[in-house]
Amino acid sequence: MTRLSPGALRILALLLVLVLVAAFFATQIDNYLNARLFNRISSSVAIVALIATGQTLVILTRNIDLSLGSVVGFVAYATGAIVSAAPEIHPVLLALAALAIGAGFGLLNGLLVAYAGIPSIITTLAAMAIYRSALVEFSGAQSITTEDLPQWLVDFPNTQLFTLAGVQFRAAFVAAVVIVILVHLALLRLRPARALYAVGSNPEAAEMAGIDARRTVLAAFVAAGALAGLAGLFFLARFGNITVVAGLGFELKSIAAAVLGGVSINGGSGSVIGALIGAVLVDLIENSLVRWELVSEFWREAVLGFLILSAVSADALLMRRLTRLRIRREKAAPAPTPKEATS
Repeated sequence: MTRLSPGALRILALLLVLVLVAAFFATQIDNYLNARLFNRISSSVAIVALIATGQTLVILTRNIDLSLGSVVGFVAYATGAIVSAAPEIHPVLLALAALAIGAGFGLLNGLLVAYAGIPSIITTLAAMAIYRSALVEFSGAQSITTEDLPQWLVDFPNTQLFTLAGVQFRAAFVAAVVIVILVHLALLRLRPARALYAVGSNPEAAEMAGIDARRTVLAAFVAAGALAGLAGLFFLARFGNITVVAGLGFELKSIAAAVLGGVSINGGSGSVIGALIGAVLVDLIENSLVRWELVSEFWREAVLGFLILSAVSADALLMRRLTRLRIRREKAAPAPTPKEATS
């Protein structure tokens, strides 16, 4: 019988929690389980999943990025300004601009963390405020409105690619899932991407194995910034009206999605598929709390914080239990005979 890995067990447990949460709210909210629920959540997950994927790459290296929400807001406004000034711009060029702006912010963060040696939580906490202030200065307190945007961009979030079992799969959601899968495959197959796990597990051992830890950390921050930039473009397309508070709170959602998805806050383990499922769970709970009249809107952030705390605590307990189990097995294993030791 094939034994499931801890990562696979985490994914299965998360899927079970997802089903249980949906079942609970179905008993509390009338007409809860329908296609509209999927459409609402998928529109939001398309944004959160991209940010959570970037956050996962950073956390894998034993770091964290608190500036991603500000990056989303700045890129949303910047790409809105670009497309407003040049409505004939090709969608691919606009997407590349979003990726480039986000990657630029990630590069600044990565240089400070990897080469200047400033702790990531300090660097990105400061960057969060700086990038938000830069957005206020850049915008001049003016808003981007839907009327300023070309119709193709406004229609993008609701563009239906196909329907399955009565559920509409829209372009933004499908694009986000495809990107997550590509990143997942890269982490499985490509040596430079696998280096993220090595650096997060043991930086010293990674250096001895010939891995440039500083370059790997820098790459993680640049990739996270680029994905947040693309999420900013998706945010612009979904909401249309962009103000200086755009993207506020997404850094907390991305961390919640990652740690709920089984990404160890200590680095070195986790997957972006888990982060995607974590993003679905976060959005499912948030959307359900909006419709559940028993919970005040002021408690939603508290619920999110509780989920993060619970996930980190559960991860610590699980890792401690696995470590003890491994030690017991090593002690119980019979010592090799002299013949086996020399063979």
